[in-house]
Amino acid sequence: MSEQSTHTDPASDQHTEQHRGHDGGDLAARYAEVMIPVFGTPQRVLVRGEGAYVWDDQGRRYLDLLGGIAVNALGHAHPAFVAALGKQAETLGHVSNFFASAPQVELAETLLDLALAPAGSGVFFANSGTEANEAAFKLARRTGRPRIIALENSFHGRTMGALALTSKEAYRAPFAPLPGGVEFLPAGDEEALAAALAPGDVAAVFAEPIQGEAGVLPLSPKYLQALRHLTRETGTLLILDEVQSGIARAGQWFAHQAVPGVVPDAMTLAKGLGGGFPIGALVVFGPEVRALLTAGQHGTTFGGNPLGAAVSLAVLGTIREEGLDRHALEMGEHLVREVAALHDPRIAGVRGAGLLRGIILTAPIAAQVAAAALDAGFIVNAPNPTTIRLAPPLIVTAEQLSTFVAALPGLLDQIPEGS
Repeated sequence: MSEQSTHTDPASDQHTEQHRGHDGGDLAARYAEVMIPVFGTPQRVLVRGEGAYVWDDQGRRYLDLLGGIAVNALGHAHPAFVAALGKQAETLGHVSNFFASAPQVELAETLLDLALAPAGSGVFFANSGTEANEAAFKLARRTGRPRIIALENSFHGRTMGALALTSKEAYRAPFAPLPGGVEFLPAGDEEALAAALAPGDVAAVFAEPIQGEAGVLPLSPKYLQALRHLTRETGTLLILDEVQSGIARAGQWFAHQAVPGVVPDAMTLAKGLGGGFPIGALVVFGPEVRALLTAGQHGTTFGGNPLGAAVSLAVLGTIREEGLDRHALEMGEHLVREVAALHDPRIAGVRGAGLLRGIILTAPIAAQVAAAALDAGFIVNAPNPTTIRLAPPLIVTAEQLSTFVAALPGLLDQIPEGS
């Protein structure tokens, strides 16, 4: 066992006692009794976090290298997050979208500035990436064109419209029929893309610059540029899903900004945008796209509420002030170098950008490795059988990453050959 798995401290003991027991039961048992089991059995019951670490109800400490699946940009209990939440709660928490608030307006202005969006652009705030993609789906429908293109290996969410854009059949089949008109193309195939767009009746192409749930598969710069060129030629919207790859995760404010000439017509955001507070956004570029959705055509009760907007502003401000976009690039490169230096034949390499990374294994044992890592005090996950995904807080240090890399060969050793 690593230091992470056995570490306890007095403060964690107090938290453990607070979270144990309700009529004699523990949290895991109570969870099983009352929750709809769509997430299966929880791997641990977590009770607190600090920085890049979390503690479970047994007092064990874990290095969080998943960050709530690319959500906890500033880690856990960051002072800027806590202060923003408390300060805003003292004034306005929720007012509905019959009214505006200063944090909402300032956040929209900040996002448009970071996106380098032209005059006349706009923002719609939601509560999640799925909801942002639902709004983008409706935006595409408003063009009046009947077809929508998404990519194979895509993941855009679990609600009906977002699910219609998601390629994995196991997710889709139980809920058919889904909203129609969506076709899937192989990512990277420029000829197939050109042929699909040629009739001029495609409303939008949806694409993730880095397909996170597929195993951290980046689209090539050449293909992203082809997407932009061909959609512009045919009057088709290019909608980039930056839910997982945005907010400095890939080393740029938005992953597409690393590719010259690629400016979308719209992009969707969530996850790191609130650093743990539920918030999503649809950002549209230019007045023509903004005009597609008009008063009464979409809405939300909680989207853009003052609490979420204030926290998001604090997250974005901290990323900017501390240069965490550059830090993400540096730490990602450090991880790649450290893994390469292992010279382990069971590891084929590292994919991704910044601090959205997939360690590629030569055998389909990723789930077993992730389980072994958890037992050793590291939180990672396996989005597919041959990939270990890391999406740690942007504040993670080189030393923390190195502890996982040093432990990795031993974790692989625990998996029997032929598993």
